[in-house]
Amino acid sequence: MLSPLAKRNILRIIPFGITWLFFSIVYCLLERGIIGNLDHYPATGTPYNFSRNIFLTPISALFTGLLIGTAEIVYFNKLFLHKSFTKKILYKTLIYFAIITVFLLALASLVNSIELHASVFSKPVRYNVMLFFFNFSFWGVEIFIASIILVSLFYMEVSENLGVAVLNNFFTGKYHTPKEEERIFMFLDMKSSTTIAENLGHVKYYRMLNKYYADLSGPIVKHSGEIYQYVGDEVIVSWKLKNGLQNNSCIRCFFAMKESLRKQTSQYNEKFGLTPEFKAGFHYGKVTAGEIGVIKKDITFTGDVLNTASRIQGLCNTHKVDLLVSGQLMEKMNLPPGFQVTNLGEAELRGRDERITLFTIH
Repeated sequence: MLSPLAKRNILRIIPFGITWLFFSIVYCLLERGIIGNLDHYPATGTPYNFSRNIFLTPISALFTGLLIGTAEIVYFNKLFLHKSFTKKILYKTLIYFAIITVFLLALASLVNSIELHASVFSKPVRYNVMLFFFNFSFWGVEIFIASIILVSLFYMEVSENLGVAVLNNFFTGKYHTPKEEERIFMFLDMKSSTTIAENLGHVKYYRMLNKYYADLSGPIVKHSGEIYQYVGDEVIVSWKLKNGLQNNSCIRCFFAMKESLRKQTSQYNEKFGLTPEFKAGFHYGKVTAGEIGVIKKDITFTGDVLNTASRIQGLCNTHKVDLLVSGQLMEKMNLPPGFQVTNLGEAELRGRDERITLFTIH
């Protein structure tokens, strides 16, 4: 069974394959419309077969797209992580473009070497490759390929900014009409954030906040969480009820986030003179999910569960704990040995009449 991280990476790679497949079919159809019934390319005299091209070109393009998507997710996306949106797209487009150009020239050298029965470094082979390289048809195809790369990377960067799940939901229209769901929410807040900001200064504090969010993101993805919102130094994480309860992912996520920061203690102390800590409140319930906005659209959740989870998190200082879980959510979970659960009794939430039972977990 695939891990949540593997599933997320696959969902990020697939659009590359689909984009390349789509544009390759468009290219084959445009090429057919221009060449017509000719059996060769007028510019080069190379044999042309539409039936062959419409089959082989999309398959090759799909494979290339998936290969580029994999390279992007595994390596290049991390390499340019701290570059601006425009620089990321520009630099990576140039790199992929250069790689594909070198690959096509190497392939042309190999094909000519086989056809001419000569070494790839022989003069006739080099001559034919240079003719191929300086031909307008070659650069026409190259520009088309560069456009596909640009579109693929643009989609990738937009999905990274909006969130893969959010962008997919926009495309599928899942929340175009409001839907009711049962969800778990974790409201996570940095401790003493105001004091930290005053001591570090706003610019340095922003840098720390950026690293802090990056270090928390890995555990959230690995435990099937969805980042709903960043509100200052607060992160709101959401799970569909089934995903959050499976293997107690929501609670395991909290402790995995703690561990992630612990492993980075030396880096935080070296760069900022402190290691940030956080506290969190958990609750679950029904929410209404849907698209909202006109000038700027967003997918939002509305429901009493969000207010309750926020107020539960606000009681962490009162109870002197880092984690508070509502009694309703505890009833849904089945924690294995190794988790120490403490009943803190009933508490009154600010602005609410009813009382709620709270638990903490170690």
